Amino acid sequence: MKSYIVGVGMTKFEKPESRDWQYWDMAKEAGTAALADAGIPYEEVEQVPVGYCFQASTAGQRAAYELGLSGVPVYNVNNNCATGSTALMMARQFVEGGISDCVLALGFEKMKRGALGGGADGGDFKTSPVARHYGIMAAAHGFEMSPPTAQIFGNAAREHMERYGTTAAQLAAVAAKNHRHSANNPNAQFQDVYTVEEILAAKPIHEPLTKLQCSPTSDGAAAAVVVSERFVVRHGLHDKAVEIVAQAMTTDTEESFASGSCIDVVGKPMTAAAGRAVFSSCGLGIEDVDVIELHDCFSINELLTYEALGMCEEGAAGKLVESGATTYGGRWVVNPSGGLISKGHPLGATGLAQAAELVWQLRAEAGPRQVPGARVGLAHNIGLGGAAVVTLLRRG
Repeated sequence: MKSYIVGVGMTKFEKPESRDWQYWDMAKEAGTAALADAGIPYEEVEQVPVGYCFQASTAGQRAAYELGLSGVPVYNVNNNCATGSTALMMARQFVEGGISDCVLALGFEKMKRGALGGGADGGDFKTSPVARHYGIMAAAHGFEMSPPTAQIFGNAAREHMERYGTTAAQLAAVAAKNHRHSANNPNAQFQDVYTVEEILAAKPIHEPLTKLQCSPTSDGAAAAVVVSERFVVRHGLHDKAVEIVAQAMTTDTEESFASGSCIDVVGKPMTAAAGRAVFSSCGLGIEDVDVIELHDCFSINELLTYEALGMCEEGAAGKLVESGATTYGGRWVVNPSGGLISKGHPLGATGLAQAAELVWQLRAEAGPRQVPGARVGLAHNIGLGGAAVVTLLRRG
C-alpha cells in the first residue's frame, strides 16, 4: 500500500527563550497548519506519533491534546536528532501496513540556550547512550574542553582534511551556501548571508569548525499528515499528495566503531546503508533526485553525506560543494531551507521540517527559494547513538 503526505506545517524556528511559548503552543501551531494544509479536521486522524527529546514522558499527549481530545493513540518518540523522521517513519508504517488511513506525525522541541551537550545525565559519559561513540573519539583525538558534539564532528573534519586534502574553505563553503539559502526562508532562525571569509573568521568552536558552521539550539515544531491512497481518493487530495516512495532507517553496526575513525562514529556508514536501502527498494538513484534536505548539524556532516549518498566519490565532497553542484543552477539543490546550520535545529522537529520543505518544493509552493522543476526530493536525518533515516519523496 502506498503512503502520501497531504499536509505539512511548521513554526518559525526561534532562538531559545526569545519567544513566550511552551512546547504545546508550538505543536498546536504546526499541527493546525498541517491539518489546514490537508483540509481535514483532527477527528480524521487515527494515530499520532510525536517526537521530542527534552520534554517529560507523555509530553506528546500534552501537545496533541491541543489539537483535539479524540482519544486516539499517541506515541512518544525519542531518537536523538533523528526523532522527527522517526515519527514520520512510524506514520508511514501505520499507513502502508494497512493499520490506519490517516496519521499525524508531530515533532517539537523547547531547548535551552548554549551549545548542545553530548551526553545524558548531566554530561556523565559513563552512563550516556553515546559513551561508546565518545570513547572512540577520545582514544583517537583525546578530549578537549569544546562542546562535545562539535568536538566529535570537528574531529571527523580533521580526519577528512588529513585523509583527502579537504580545506577549511570548502567546509566554510557549505555554511556559506546554507546561510545564503536561508535568506529566502521566513521560517528560518537566521536569514543572514555570510561570505566564506566571514565564516572562517567567526568564533572558533572546535578546529576547523567555527560558530557559523554549527547548527544552533532552537525552539520550534513541525508536522505532516500521512495518508493512504484510498484516503487521497476519498477526500479528493490529489493536488496536495506527495508520495513517500521509499524510506529506510539504519542504526550503528560494527562498521561504525571498528575503524576508530570519527568519520564512521558520527554516522557515515549508517547514512550509506540507509541510502542504499532506499534506492534499491524503488529503482531510483541519486541521479534522479532534484532537491535534498540533509542533516548539516555541522558543515562536515554535509560533506560526509554527499559521499555516503553517492553524490561524488570518496574524498571529493569538498570539491563538489566548491563547484556549485549543490546550489541553484547546479546538479542538486541541497538544503534550500537553509539547513540545520541556518534554519535551526529543534531536535524533535528537524526531520519533519525537512519533509515540509520538500513537500513545498515538490508542490512548487516554495516561493523565492523554489527549485525549478523539482519532482523528486530526498530527506536525510541522523542522530548520534545512533539512527539514520533517508526518505525519498516524489510528486506524481
